[in-house]
Amino acid sequence: MAVPVMRKKLEELRDPENAAFVARLNPVLDPKVILGIKSPVLRDLAKTMRNDGTMEPFLLDLPHRYLEENILHGMLISGIRSFEVCLSELERFLPYINSWIVTDTIRPNVFQKHTAELEPVLYQWLKSAEPYTVRMAIGLFMAFFLKEGFHKKQAQTIAALRSEDYYVRMMAAWYMATALITQRETIIKLLEEHRMDVWTHNKTIQKAVESRRIREEDKAYLRTLRRKR
Repeated sequence: MAVPVMRKKLEELRDPENAAFVARLNPVLDPKVILGIKSPVLRDLAKTMRNDGTMEPFLLDLPHRYLEENILHGMLISGIRSFEVCLSELERFLPYINSWIVTDTIRPNVFQKHTAELEPVLYQWLKSAEPYTVRMAIGLFMAFFLKEGFHKKQAQTIAALRSEDYYVRMMAAWYMATALITQRETIIKLLEEHRMDVWTHNKTIQKAVESRRIREEDKAYLRTLRRKR
């Protein structure tokens, strides 16, 4: 399936009702680039493309026109089994990502076995001026480093980020609230020491208090750590 044929197929799968819903979740995007195709349909397409020889030309066809093309691109990257190829394809794709949905779609299983090689790359991405590259790095730290591969430096570096971008700050808060489950002492200390900006600090506490995975006694203490803006 050639790239133009794939684009036409995606256009034929347009779901206007879901597109309107997705547009509300992505106010920074032009609604015209949102087709509203649901994830299960895109996953089926990705599976087909891996087997019919159309994956490689599609990955090379950047930039894409539609949000769903970028989501599909992310799904294809996530299925690559070679760490080196997967990382190379992701780094090539990063400058074209323009939605949090795309960054949050990309969770390559192969990265789980190569955290030592991945970690220094993520630290470099955290220094990027591109907000979705930073969000991607935080999301991968959250997905693959909160247990065996965790080091305090990871959380400290994310806490030290200062960004005006909503999607970066929200991901940082999500990371911290999730890290509280497995790395409680480290994250509590970061909150006590006011290592984060006020917005991210308070959003971390809000998300933790809303979580069913945080102990009630911890929630009670976290409420006392809220800061005034």
